[in-house]
Amino acid sequence: MRRWNGWGEESISLPLKPEALAFLAERVGPGTPVTDATLAATLAQIPASRLPTHPDVSIDPEARLRASFGQSCSDWLRLRHGEIDRVCDGVAYPETSNQVRELLAWANQQGAIVIPYGGGTSVVGHLTPPAGDRPVLCIHLSRLNKLMALDREAQLATFGAGVAGPDLEAQLRAQGYMLGHFPQSFEYATLGGWVVTRSSGQQSLRYGRIEQLFAGGRLETPTGTLELPTFPASAAGPALSDMVLGSEGRLGVLTEATVRVTPLPDYERFHAVFFPSWEAGRAAVQAIAQAKLPLSMLRLSNPVETMTTLTLAGHSAALAWLQRYLAWRGVGEGKCILLMGITGNRAMAAQTRKQALTLCCRHGGLHGGTTIGEKWKANRFKGVYMRNALWEHGYVVDTMETAADWAKVTPLMRAMEAAGQEALAGFGEKAHAYTHLSHVYAQGSSVYTTFIFRAAPTFAENHARWRALKAAVSHAIVEGGGTISHQHGVGKDHAPYLKAEKGERGMTALESMIREFDPNGVMRSGNLIPDVGA
Repeated sequence: MRRWNGWGEESISLPLKPEALAFLAERVGPGTPVTDATLAATLAQIPASRLPTHPDVSIDPEARLRASFGQSCSDWLRLRHGEIDRVCDGVAYPETSNQVRELLAWANQQGAIVIPYGGGTSVVGHLTPPAGDRPVLCIHLSRLNKLMALDREAQLATFGAGVAGPDLEAQLRAQGYMLGHFPQSFEYATLGGWVVTRSSGQQSLRYGRIEQLFAGGRLETPTGTLELPTFPASAAGPALSDMVLGSEGRLGVLTEATVRVTPLPDYERFHAVFFPSWEAGRAAVQAIAQAKLPLSMLRLSNPVETMTTLTLAGHSAALAWLQRYLAWRGVGEGKCILLMGITGNRAMAAQTRKQALTLCCRHGGLHGGTTIGEKWKANRFKGVYMRNALWEHGYVVDTMETAADWAKVTPLMRAMEAAGQEALAGFGEKAHAYTHLSHVYAQGSSVYTTFIFRAAPTFAENHARWRALKAAVSHAIVEGGGTISHQHGVGKDHAPYLKAEKGERGMTALESMIREFDPNGVMRSGNLIPDVGA
């Protein structure tokens, strides 16, 4: 059973070791666990549905509760404290595009707002029902999960947009193919969700971001169906698929998606390389990216993240030995770890490895073998369970991410960390902040920062701390010339900062596009732009 107020399956936990708790107590202070609200008490707050009876719409309180929240820090705090101000009024589980179209027409007749739901992994408030008198219908896409067509000659696969990552890869693997899109939320996130939030997987260096993988599909809008045919390339005006990518449920419901798939690779290894400093590691990954080596991943942690990752993993004796060995080789205080993925043809792997490690060596890198990298691969979707464990010990964790050209990467990293720490200092609290570059390009890189701070006893206090941190870091991103989102989307949490990136004219164009597809505001969730639609 999936947790109703946290991440993942109830049967899976990732306990914190004593040395990890001691580390956090030293960094931000000892945590005090908060008593969670019970499911029964939370369900007792759910008001009666404002929707009339419909044979395909459930008004069950628990179904409505589960469909009204994602995994943003705000969502997390509301569920943990039982502070539920509003939920959707009904949940539908369509099995075909036609049923989605019928539900959109019914919602329009009822004056309702529709919010599509994929895997519930949004961390920027996509799923929160907007305030107001209009009822809200959640269209849950979990039953649109089948492989509908596979074109082996063109290497195209068409799926129902509600297919979750593991199911998608399993269906492709049975045919000898894979998509290769592996965000940290892979176990629950859906193909449609990836498309409409412009997602990026951990191995995008090889497989591409979702915009490179998305070839076409079907969008059911309040004013009709938009079909997106597949072409290898086209010069026939602006690509309509670009309107769907990143649309975040404002234009309609994506029900089918055709993606570019790849034959299964016959080789994959993840290597660790240690650098003596952040500057050396950053220069190395820039050089590797600009050399366009056929790697699948470059993931560079700054010194604080490197220390945090090694400490939270436990194994103090092994860690002490590693620290001594690295110091003996000239990689001591201030070291950074790079995880480097090599995926594809076995015959090419040796040459790629040699070229990459040569560039690392030129910047002082020390090859650490594959043990750490392979362990990361085995646990790469489990790390997010740490969020549950931290909360249980009295700590809150949130992340912020951006992307920028190379000259702005390091200043942005420092500004983001400092902004979050200063925001928490306003409450007399410390924030433990650390960063990694999760996706690297020839032009620049993503910047992904994590903040851990102590939980307060009440929802109001915790929510105020989170809001202050979110606002401070978002302003630092905008002022530092970064995008407000590299991989999480905009949702409601980042919507106030979109104008800084798109400009006045760009926002007007987005608003006009939304009105064209949704003149009555059926999809007026508040994502991207809060106040467009009837």
